[in-house]
Amino acid sequence: MTRLIFSLLFLAVTFTSKAEKPNVLLLGDSISIGYTPFVQKALADEAKVSRPMAQNGKGPENCQYAAYGLTRLDAWLGNTKWDVIHFNFGLHDIKYIGQPLPNAASVPQVGEALKKNPKAHLLSTVEDYAANLDKIVQRLQKTGATLIFCTTTPVPDGSRGRLPGDEVTFNKAALEVMKKHKVAINDLHAFASTNKVLATQNKANVHYSDPGSQLLAEQVVRAIKAALQ
Repeated sequence: MTRLIFSLLFLAVTFTSKAEKPNVLLLGDSISIGYTPFVQKALADEAKVSRPMAQNGKGPENCQYAAYGLTRLDAWLGNTKWDVIHFNFGLHDIKYIGQPLPNAASVPQVGEALKKNPKAHLLSTVEDYAANLDKIVQRLQKTGATLIFCTTTPVPDGSRGRLPGDEVTFNKAALEVMKKHKVAINDLHAFASTNKVLATQNKANVHYSDPGSQLLAEQVVRAIKAALQ
């Protein structure tokens, strides 16, 4: 009888322990889609790490630009009690488009040709980006979760529809918003600017190889662990 009671208590404690893992939400662009599986694996014993699924249910959702994020936040947050939310916008905001949203495609030009195209304009102005981020932070803070803002990763030379350096300007504006709201920062841009990570970024492309995504994940995991502590 004593053994039975002990076994039941052990099972109850084990079940409760698993059920009480903190909930972590990752919000971000395709770069975050790339590192999500590695983050989930690294934190499997410590937290339940989730990210939004596409509305058709066939894969992870790209959180795109800040204004889009505002329209989707409630759906992404759902009814889960989140403990940590690691979020990023910006890489889509700095795309150059040639027609109005919501169906605008990025301009397939690079460098000086893109700069000289009179029809090409940024998807978001830096002012609009900052204003939308401010609203996003205010909504996320209502969840009671610990927030971590992740800076936008580097834009390499030759990237179609984006100009290197724009992400630096937008990150600077974002950091001002986060400072105002006392939100923790994961400076993924700085980390991704190191030689070991730059070597894994695709040529003339903002995306990374799997080894690169794994390196980025290591930095994300460090930020989340610090928040969980």
